[in-house]
Amino acid sequence: MVVGRTGRAADEPKKAKLDKAAAARELAEHRIKSMRVRRIRDRYPRFVGRNARGRPCGHGGGYQIRIITTDKGVSGWGMSHVKPDAVRKFVGSKVGDLFDMTRGVADDAFALQIPLYDLVGNILNVPVYDLIGGQGPRAVPVYSGAIYFDDLEPRNKPRGVAGVIQSCRQDYDAGYRAFKLKIGRGFKWIKGEPGIQRDIDVTKAVHKNFPKCRILVDANDGYTVDDFIRYVDAVAECGLYWIEEPFKENREDLLKLKKAMEKAGCSALIADGEARTERAKAPWKWGDYSRKHVNTNLDLAKQGLVDVVLFDLGIVGFTRWVRVMPELAKAGVLASPHTWMWTPRPYYAAQLGAGVGNVCIVEGIPGAAKGVDYSAYKFDKKGDLVMPKAPGFGLKLET
Repeated sequence: MVVGRTGRAADEPKKAKLDKAAAARELAEHRIKSMRVRRIRDRYPRFVGRNARGRPCGHGGGYQIRIITTDKGVSGWGMSHVKPDAVRKFVGSKVGDLFDMTRGVADDAFALQIPLYDLVGNILNVPVYDLIGGQGPRAVPVYSGAIYFDDLEPRNKPRGVAGVIQSCRQDYDAGYRAFKLKIGRGFKWIKGEPGIQRDIDVTKAVHKNFPKCRILVDANDGYTVDDFIRYVDAVAECGLYWIEEPFKENREDLLKLKKAMEKAGCSALIADGEARTERAKAPWKWGDYSRKHVNTNLDLAKQGLVDVVLFDLGIVGFTRWVRVMPELAKAGVLASPHTWMWTPRPYYAAQLGAGVGNVCIVEGIPGAAKGVDYSAYKFDKKGDLVMPKAPGFGLKLET
């Protein structure tokens, strides 16, 4: 994520609430005139290596965006992966028929939801976070999600622990004050005890070099519960902020881990729910996640064994996230929609957090795409991402 180093937290008086009736009338005056597709390519500031299970992420991924323009010359853009035939029918539609000021994007237009939110924000001259309620903080905590097994890269001359520190330093200099460390080397890359010890060494080294920064760890389900308890005991001094996917989520192991954490003085949040092993038969209020997967994680959360749900931003869908977040908040369950690996997604998630609240921290992605201007967003001194007053998502597409 390319942002500036400084930024003023939004401590100004709250704006008057958006007049939804007037906004709806204005949206009804705009019709979609055209939709254009463009391919975008991200570029990370360094080679991003392996995690516990996967291959290297490389230098950045590609994605498709869609630019929507109305008959009055207002445009909005955002990620939208479907083929033109799937959305061509919406050309000529009133924007007000595709976007409701209370419900968000119409169900049959979900494939256009990100560009539509940007378009509506631009028509009404308001940020997305105000469109969806403006209930969250204007400065949203963000961590770097790009600290992978950099100690194992390059393969012909691994850099060791110093490689991870170097990556953290690069992201610190970019404004981040929280790092999520990939762990679980013992699952595949450094078998057995040496892998666990390397995880421990990396965690301690990052804490030593960045003592005032938050440390999050993500094992990608690469541990057994007993080995993870050994890891937690060994890094208790590091004050972990959260633990993500230590092993396949289940009540017995999480209960055992929670008890061990309490004994070790570890107050880290347990975050889970990203990994999807099956799709829903049809999209529902949690998008394409299966009912079994969602129910398993929400039941664990109700039991106090999962503190943060990580369902993916796109698999659920932005509009659905807006709709379900109050349910999570009422149940006392925090959220952090998964964003890896495309650079616009952290900004979408941050706008969601500022709009509906209950997002404890956002997964940031260091990097940029040529032709996209991210400069409206700034980090403050704490490493929080300050929401811009710019309309829509605040990301400008350069022509």
